[in-house]
Amino acid sequence: MEQSTHRKGRTGGPVADAPPEVRDQDRDHASPLPLDPTATAAPADAEPTAEPAAPSRRTVRRIMVGLVLAMLTSMLTNSIIGTALPTIMGELGGQDRLAWVATAALLTMTASTPVWGKLSDIWGRKLLFQIALGVFIVASLAAGFAQDVNTLIAARALQGLGVGGLATLPMIILGDVVSPRERGRYGGLIGMVFGVSTVLGPLVGGFLVDSPLGWRWCFLITVPLAVVAFAVIQIMLNVPFVPRRGVPVDWLGAGLIFSAASSMIVLLSLGGTQFDWNSVPSYALGAGALVLTVAAVAVERRAAEPIIPTRLFRDRTFVLASVGSIAVGVMMFGLIIYMPQYLQMVHAMSPTVSGMMTLPLVGSFLVTSIGSGFAVSGSGRWRIYPVAGMALCVAGFATLSVAHLDPGLTTVVAGQALVGLGFGLCMQILLLATQSALPSADLASGTGAITFFRNLGGATGVAAFGAVMVSRLNSELAAAAAAARDRVAAGNADGSGGDAGAQALSTGLAEAAESATGSPELVHSLPGPVRDVIVGAFDHAMQGVFVTGIPVAVLGLVAVAFMKGTPLRGGRAEPAAGAANAAGADEAAQR
Repeated sequence: MEQSTHRKGRTGGPVADAPPEVRDQDRDHASPLPLDPTATAAPADAEPTAEPAAPSRRTVRRIMVGLVLAMLTSMLTNSIIGTALPTIMGELGGQDRLAWVATAALLTMTASTPVWGKLSDIWGRKLLFQIALGVFIVASLAAGFAQDVNTLIAARALQGLGVGGLATLPMIILGDVVSPRERGRYGGLIGMVFGVSTVLGPLVGGFLVDSPLGWRWCFLITVPLAVVAFAVIQIMLNVPFVPRRGVPVDWLGAGLIFSAASSMIVLLSLGGTQFDWNSVPSYALGAGALVLTVAAVAVERRAAEPIIPTRLFRDRTFVLASVGSIAVGVMMFGLIIYMPQYLQMVHAMSPTVSGMMTLPLVGSFLVTSIGSGFAVSGSGRWRIYPVAGMALCVAGFATLSVAHLDPGLTTVVAGQALVGLGFGLCMQILLLATQSALPSADLASGTGAITFFRNLGGATGVAAFGAVMVSRLNSELAAAAAAARDRVAAGNADGSGGDAGAQALSTGLAEAAESATGSPELVHSLPGPVRDVIVGAFDHAMQGVFVTGIPVAVLGLVAVAFMKGTPLRGGRAEPAAGAANAAGADEAAQR
């Protein structure tokens, strides 16, 4: 009986019911899948055979071309759209629904991430990856040709659904064809795509909006890249897969997870802007997210093929990596969103220049992301990197928190560089450690869950940093307005007629209450005294945002510090040895 159960786990089926020692053997001796399109599943009563040899690096690099192209197109879409949104809404109208254009894609991307991972276990990686690309292409075309804002929002929601698959499936596919230790060098390249798209997106978006092509090409420009990625994957990715007929898809669990995540993201994205935090919609969304989460856990515990298996949360590495990934998401997305706004508002930079000023963040991220990936592939040891990375994030946010004391940009550049170095040491390494710790049957679910938590952390970070900024900004402006009114009242009381400057400032702040949260161009067009007060208030508000990042980084540091430093499995010389050990394990199971 043990022999049969063990073979089922090694061919990719569920291993939840296998004895612990058998699951450990499956985890320790898992190796990359072959690239033989004619391979078929062995009969249940067949004798165990040695693991096939790992694909050559040349083959893996060709597959990486398709994966990188797909991820680049999906990430470019999200970074391009920010620059183009004012122009888009000016043409299509519906300024009151601007937030939904961005939120719709974030919602469906985050909520669908774990579902894509699990479905790839049942229907196959290649098919699901091509479906995600197809959805993304159709949605991009629909967004590019949208004639009204409602169509654009629907297209963005569909686009986010495709991006959810393109965000998680590449690392799952990489896990199929490369051993955990070898994944480091390729995972670093995937991290590089994120950095490149972060810088390139706003620049490309600004160029397209200002060019004769117009804003519609912000969506259409990614379609050719996606088509090329589809063709490369069709030709190069030949991972054998036998459809698991009769395996039920946990649609109820998928729906509950999607709905719970969607409720939370809508609350975090629109709370404090479209409706007050202390309001009926906020309480309804919060309660709904909590109830749906409890229901999802109950369903997942009983499902035959759960979307996020609850057994994952019994693995120490997975739980701590999830906490670390949430912390990375909070810091990374919050800083990427608010740093350009800070530079435009406080330092009066143009959108293009403010985008270029994030190069210290992105450049340092690229260096450590690629460098740590190659280092981990060489030694197999990874624990020091996320620990050092979180410590650098603590130092980086501490540096940024005193940027208001520096009239220049030295502190801003240094803080961004430290945080970027930290992100590069954490993001992909945490995912690699999780993949190495989990059994091969849980690779897709675990990868999807880690990506899901990181994206959910991103939505939380944008909302939390935004709430801190708005609260401190309103407080600073209210204090400045009160001080101006007191000076006017004091002047009237002593019969001097009041301070003309204080009177003008009081009147200007009252009239500029809406402008303070408007565009940087609008703020800098205000009269000098009013503008200076608003810019100073914004500077102090952003100090609060940077300070908020410090405890988040400390939480991430504590989480990764308690992770086990088990070396990553595999290496170019190990597949044969792993096959021999696996065969010995099968013989031991028979005995």
